[in-house]
Amino acid sequence: MLLESRSLWVAETNTYVIAEDGGGPAVIIDAPPDPAGIGRLLADHDLYPVAMLLTHGHVDHMGGAGAVARAQEMAVYIHPDDDFLTLAPERQLQMLFGMAPAGDYTPPAHRLALYEGQRLELGGLNIEVLHTPGHTPGHCCFLLADEGVLFSGDQLFAGSIGRTDLPGGDYETLMDSMRNKILPLADETTVHPGHGPATTLARERRLNPFLQI
Repeated sequence: MLLESRSLWVAETNTYVIAEDGGGPAVIIDAPPDPAGIGRLLADHDLYPVAMLLTHGHVDHMGGAGAVARAQEMAVYIHPDDDFLTLAPERQLQMLFGMAPAGDYTPPAHRLALYEGQRLELGGLNIEVLHTPGHTPGHCCFLLADEGVLFSGDQLFAGSIGRTDLPGGDYETLMDSMRNKILPLADETTVHPGHGPATTLARERRLNPFLQI
């Protein structure tokens, strides 16, 4: 499997493109407000996207989704519990980053729903959806079990977890998601978070202070 990423925009959000190989169909995971950066990432590997998966509705993860989706004519998936966030990207810019809108933050007009346990076959890849509320109500992680890879969004980072003090966030809910959806996965699972470096579940069990539960 080809897995490439770049940290984009002021929040240094990790955007991922995954594919069976270069020169073919790909899936984008998260789209910060940097459509040009996402386009370069695809072009570097001669990929064409067939779908975009959004871990959640915060603007640093979906602010570029509408522009990229319109340019590439592809489907965008997000959990419906985060629809309220996708409809207000400009408000989030001000609240989270103190920024005035500059650019195209229009959300994707056509969104497909993610749900717990859903199995997607996209671009030759098998992707399982784990609904992990807590950071946001509709937050999802994406598991590629055959490859031992988890895209954790803002659920789990190397050495930390996602914040829960924003609208719709709840610490106890996030930790319940951690216990029931993330920690049962195999130790050797490689975790690719929404910000910061990749890690493994074994390392996080051992060193992450929030996982000493």
